[in-house]
Amino acid sequence: MNRSQALNRLVPPRARDRLGDALLARVAGPSGAENRARIHGTPGPRWFAPGEPIRQVHGDASMFVGGLSALLLQSLHPRAMAAVAAHSGYRGDPWGRLQRTSTFLAFTTYGTAQDAQRAVDAVRAVHGRIRGRTPDGQPYRADDPHLLEWVHIAEVDSFLRAYQRYGAGHLDADGCDAYVAAAARVGQALGVVRPPRTADELAERIEAFRPELRGTEEARAAARFILLRPPLPWPARPPYALLAAAAVALLPPWARTPLGLPLLPRTERWCVGPAGTAVTGAIRWALRQTPPAPGPRQPDPRERRVRASGA
Repeated sequence: MNRSQALNRLVPPRARDRLGDALLARVAGPSGAENRARIHGTPGPRWFAPGEPIRQVHGDASMFVGGLSALLLQSLHPRAMAAVAAHSGYRGDPWGRLQRTSTFLAFTTYGTAQDAQRAVDAVRAVHGRIRGRTPDGQPYRADDPHLLEWVHIAEVDSFLRAYQRYGAGHLDADGCDAYVAAAARVGQALGVVRPPRTADELAERIEAFRPELRGTEEARAAARFILLRPPLPWPARPPYALLAAAAVALLPPWARTPLGLPLLPRTERWCVGPAGTAVTGAIRWALRQTPPAPGPRQPDPRERRVRASGA
C-alpha cells in the first residue's frame, strides 16, 4: 500500500476536501477559483504546451519547498533584499505576496498567451515604480536587469532542485535543460537580458553572482521570519516546519553560513529528506494531484557536478 492509499483509508473524503480547499485558499487567495477557471477554461494559444517540463515542475507539490528555498537564496543579494524589505510587504502581508506570486506563475505557465503577457506587464509596471537605497547607501531599482537576473536564476534553480528532490516525477538532463529554457521565456519577458537556457548555464550564472552575495541583517531577519515565525495557526506549524527544513536542505552549502543556517548532512539525509518527501506527498494527496508515473530515476546533472567537485 502506497502513501496515498494509506491516507485515503485513514482520512474521510470530506476531510481531505476541506484540507485541499484550505491549502488552495492560502496559496491562491480569494480569487483563486475564478483565476483557475480563467486559466484552464479560456481557449487560445499558450506559451507552453501540455507535457512541457515547466508545466510538470510548476504544477507539483514540491513547489511549496522550492518557493521557500528560493526566498532564502534570493535574500543573499543585498540590493534585492533591500528592495524586498522596503517594498514587498512580506512581513505585513506574507500570504498576499505568496498569492500574487502563485497567481503569476499560474497565468504564465498555464494561461493563454494574452493573459500571460498581461501578468508580465502588471509585474513590470510595479517594478518600474520601486526605487531606493540599501542601508549602506547603494542605490537599487527593481527593474534593474542585473537584479532581475538574480531573482530569476535563484527561483529557477530552487524550483528545479525541489522537483528533482521532492517531485512526483524526475527530469533527465534534457528535461532539466528544457525547463530552464522555458523559464527563460518568462524571465526575458520580465526584463532579464540574457537568461540561461540550460542547466549548465544556470549553474554558471549562479556561481558568477557569488562575489555579490552576503548575509545582511535584513537577510537573516527574513530567514528567521520565514523559517521560525510563520503567520500560521499552531496546528499547521509542524508540517510547515518540515517544509522549512526541506527548503534549507535544498540550499547550496555556501548559502547556509551567511544566513546563520546549519549544515547537518546526516540529519538532512536520514531525517529531513524523508520528512520532506512525506509532507510534499501529503500536500499532493490533499490537492488531488495525479502526476504521471515516474520513470527510472536518473541523477540530476548538477548533482553529478557537485559530487565531482567535492563542494
